Amino acid sequence: MPKSSPKADRRDFLKTAGLGGLSLGLFALAPEEEAVTYATQRVRRHGAPSDLKITDMRFVHINDAPMSCPIIRIDTNQGISGWGEVRDGASFRYALFLKSRILGMNPCNVEMIFKRIKQFGYHGRQGGGVSGVEMALWDLAGKAYEVPVYQLLGGKYRDKVRIYCDTTRSDDPQVFGQRMKARVDKGFTFLKMDFGIELLKDEPNTVVNSNFWDIGRQWSRVPGTYGETEHPFTQVQVTDAGIEKMCQYVAAVRDAVGYEIPLAADHFGHFGVNECIRLGEALEPYRLAWLEDMIPWKYTDAWREITLSINTPTLTGEDIYLKEEFIKLCDTRSVDMIQPDLATAGGILETKKIGDYAEEKGIAMAMHFAGTPISFMANVHSAAATQNFVALEHHSVDVDWWEDLVVGDKPLVVDGFAPVPEKPGLGVELNEEVARAHMDKELGFFEPTGEWDKKRSWDRLWS
Repeated sequence: MPKSSPKADRRDFLKTAGLGGLSLGLFALAPEEEAVTYATQRVRRHGAPSDLKITDMRFVHINDAPMSCPIIRIDTNQGISGWGEVRDGASFRYALFLKSRILGMNPCNVEMIFKRIKQFGYHGRQGGGVSGVEMALWDLAGKAYEVPVYQLLGGKYRDKVRIYCDTTRSDDPQVFGQRMKARVDKGFTFLKMDFGIELLKDEPNTVVNSNFWDIGRQWSRVPGTYGETEHPFTQVQVTDAGIEKMCQYVAAVRDAVGYEIPLAADHFGHFGVNECIRLGEALEPYRLAWLEDMIPWKYTDAWREITLSINTPTLTGEDIYLKEEFIKLCDTRSVDMIQPDLATAGGILETKKIGDYAEEKGIAMAMHFAGTPISFMANVHSAAATQNFVALEHHSVDVDWWEDLVVGDKPLVVDGFAPVPEKPGLGVELNEEVARAHMDKELGFFEPTGEWDKKRSWDRLWS
């Protein structure tokens, strides 16, 4: 029997595979290349992802969303752009500082770029620049390969993300209770409330050392004031009468919403470990979902003391940058739950890594968020891809134009849940008309940022 020639083998392969319609150009390829080319001919490509390059970064600053939030846009040589958001209350400069360090790079190499720039972030709002750029890179990568971001993270655990919402405060517990009940009536299945010794500012004999500190100014930015003094250093104490009044406030809210719905708590005031434990013990009958940020996150040993002393779950993390400090909290079991803010923690993938590590330690993850729909959708993708996720915060329920800020599948929140989008990237695009209506006009609308193009330092951390 005569031996078949390579040409005959190729012809038989094409017949068997039904490739008669392929371009004659394929015949210049080796047989293996022909097979691969045919097998991948239906793979969708947006331009050529391997040739994608970052060409620009610009921003618009959105006011009253209800927070102040810079939105960044990273542009490429193929005409596609990625959206990111700097942490609420932070400066756009945290992101623009990174522009010269990423120009010319392929945005699909998200982790490599992240490792290049992560040294320029820090805890609190200083993590906002790195995190915002990372969001935009994932949006670009998803668009380049035409898949939703959650798919690039390994797939999703859920089709919709549970939301917990904050509510406008009132010193009157009956008024606040009705506001919370209205949230339940809208379909929300998880609530959070702020209460603390600010409620006691006009109540005599409830707070020791209030003759020195103005306890009603927790958010003061003036150095040396109560708002700028860390909890252990105020030496503020709450009397039994003060704790009783705070508990009465919580009881009124529980009466309004019932015990079926999870109710978390935040912002108690600047006081030390002993007062945290006393308050935590007093609140146990109300079965709160967690007590958030009772002291600054960095006091790991103090957190462990509080956690071991009370039965209500403890939680912290919204101001932590990168996974390492979360690892300390989890390894020492200093808190019962963690709560990264994706726009500080390092972005979408870093937040998933934080959640994955906590999961291995048997610790659940809630997610803090207070920004525009751009960062919201970044959170939704990360939450969808992380198994131990519990609920995502939503601060903007009462901002009537909030969802209008983006174009995409609407509504973004349905009966207290955020549907996970299937569109490429984050799944939304900025609505420029609405953004212009709510932007900081002094800073302009995606103005040129050429002054940030040139790198003027040697950044390597080793010799």
